[in-house]
Amino acid sequence: MKTVLSFAVLVAAVLFAAPAMAAEEVAGNFHNFSVMAAGLAIGIAVLGTGIGQGNAVNGATQGIARNPGAYGNIFTAMIVGLALIESLAIYSLVVALIILFVKW
Repeated sequence: MKTVLSFAVLVAAVLFAAPAMAAEEVAGNFHNFSVMAAGLAIGIAVLGTGIGQGNAVNGATQGIARNPGAYGNIFTAMIVGLALIESLAIYSLVVALIILFVKW
């Protein structure tokens, strides 16, 4: 965790130091930051939804393995849960596209 935090601080320092040296390109830099923000937003969202989907399928398969008679109920609940998790990823994609293409 310490290395991830150190890497994030290093990336932030590099990203914010460059615009401070060239203040005359303010409009272009804002677009560059919005591209980075959109990329980070969708990347973090996909990471979270991927972990969530993996945990959901893991729990469902373990539940079905322990009680095969409950297959229908578990499978239905899993599919609904996966659809809701996937909707979060799609929502974050929409937010990332708004960040990219809306003129502020």
